[in-house]
Order: sequence, then structure tokens, then C-alpha cells
Amino acid sequence: MGQVIAFKPATPEPLWREQVGTQLRRQRLAAGWRLRDVAERAGVSTQYLSELERGLKDPSSELLAAIAGALGSSVREVASQAIRSTPTGPLCLAA
Repeated sequence: MGQVIAFKPATPEPLWREQVGTQLRRQRLAAGWRLRDVAERAGVSTQYLSELERGLKDPSSELLAAIAGALGSSVREVASQAIRSTPTGPLCLAA
């Protein structure tokens, strides 16, 4: 059998949930809203929204749509910004 060579990137790949969370936080701060404001408009808890923004939770498409809508945005816009803000290189969609 052949030799298995482990691939280890020099720097960890950014996770999709981290990039999306960063974009949600940027949009919220740009609008001047508190976590509580957006969470109430989206119908989620403040704690959950905080965890999303920190990249600790991976939202369902329905929750992402609700949060993006509460920010006056769309899932498409959040995803596009997340992709554009990713450093050059791969983006890990699952962990």
C-alpha cells in the first residue's frame, strides 16, 4: 500500500459559521443596533445571536434569513460578504 501523507495547512481554514457571524456583527454594528434589538426583531434569543456572531453556532437557513431580514439584509448579501471577506485560500464549510 502507498504512504499516507497528512495535509496540514499552515494556518487554519476559516469556518463558514465564523465568516457569517462576523458579517452579521458588522451589519448590526453599522446599523447601530444592540444584540437585543436584532434578536427581538428576528425572534431569537440574545444569547443565541451572540453565539452566532462569535462563530460558535451554525444557523439554519431559516434562522439566518430571519436574522438577515431583521438587519434589513438578505441571506444572499450576508453570504456574499462572508465570501468576499475570506482571506485568500479555502473556506471550510463544515467542521
